[in-house]
Amino acid sequence: MDIRRVTIQRLRMPLRRPFATSYGEDAHKDCLLVTVDTVDAQGYGECSAFAAPLYLEETTSTAWHVLRDYFIPALLCAQIVAPTDVRAILRRFRGHRMAKAALEAAVWDAYAKERGQSLATALGANGVLEIPVGVSLGLQADEDALLGLVGDGIRSGYRRIKIKIEPGRDVRLVSAVRAAYGPVELSVDANSAYSLSDAGTLRALDEHSLTMIEQPLAEDDLVDHAALQAQLDTPLCLDESIRTGDDARKAAQLGACRIVNIKAARVGGLTEARELQAVCAKRGLDAWCGGMLETGVGRLANLALAALPGFTMPADMAPSAHYFAEDIIEPEVVFARPGVIAVPRGPGIGARVRTDLVARLAQETLVILPG
Repeated sequence: MDIRRVTIQRLRMPLRRPFATSYGEDAHKDCLLVTVDTVDAQGYGECSAFAAPLYLEETTSTAWHVLRDYFIPALLCAQIVAPTDVRAILRRFRGHRMAKAALEAAVWDAYAKERGQSLATALGANGVLEIPVGVSLGLQADEDALLGLVGDGIRSGYRRIKIKIEPGRDVRLVSAVRAAYGPVELSVDANSAYSLSDAGTLRALDEHSLTMIEQPLAEDDLVDHAALQAQLDTPLCLDESIRTGDDARKAAQLGACRIVNIKAARVGGLTEARELQAVCAKRGLDAWCGGMLETGVGRLANLALAALPGFTMPADMAPSAHYFAEDIIEPEVVFARPGVIAVPRGPGIGARVRTDLVARLAQETLVILPG
């Protein structure tokens, strides 16, 4: 691949409604768009880090820094034959997985476009045409507001409803949803808001037949999750705690979870995500593809990843309009039918990036050339 330049742009996109979790609330999606220009194609990747270091330690500002000063110069100095080379080139730099994932995704997109392939095909998908999807609902101001959104999700046909919880807003919320809507497929996500001393509260969720409890304990923990899983009937799902295939292997050996939420952004890119998925399959862990409020660029890359064999549960991947009044891709991500999104079949991510809208949203733009 002959890479001629790399562009990074910082975008600030208003969300349709604020998205609240146990660690804070976002009214905008603050993200980086990475564009890789080769002789024959233009590829796009999205950095999913948030403005503040709340989900994990990375932020859009730290990602901008390491992309500008380290990752992009290293890429432009190297010889790239395939996108899998990007991981090897960046391996000497510790951490900053979301920044690495953004740059690698742009290379994957350009690579697929150069070959006239969809990104899903380039990754190795075997002809999956549609992905069943669920929706993630943030913490709401009151119970009635949450129940209204759950009802909207059920009527839209989502295959799983996930609600955020935190101490003091957990068992009662789940009980209310069950009372209102019965046996809908329901899971909860704590984003590391609990400790092992809260095991009694989490055990109380067992009676509500949840699909999973996601990441209840610390983001860097496996041992206490194993102790907690031993006390619960409900499967634990790990998100923040799993950053590599080796983490998944250790989690399986310890019994720290039964399910893994695979996010390419969190683990450092599509190449690592593929390998993580293979580890989950080998170790008997269920897996599903998660999201991070991505724009259409990141959402389409996630769809391509979710088309790989081995994902056993619906992805967290709502249509564009669930989050944004206007997305930066055309066509936007929509339902093919209720609760199902089609895997793009056009070259690369399968949609046109609206460069006019990107230019209006961009807070900062930097072009980096070889040499």
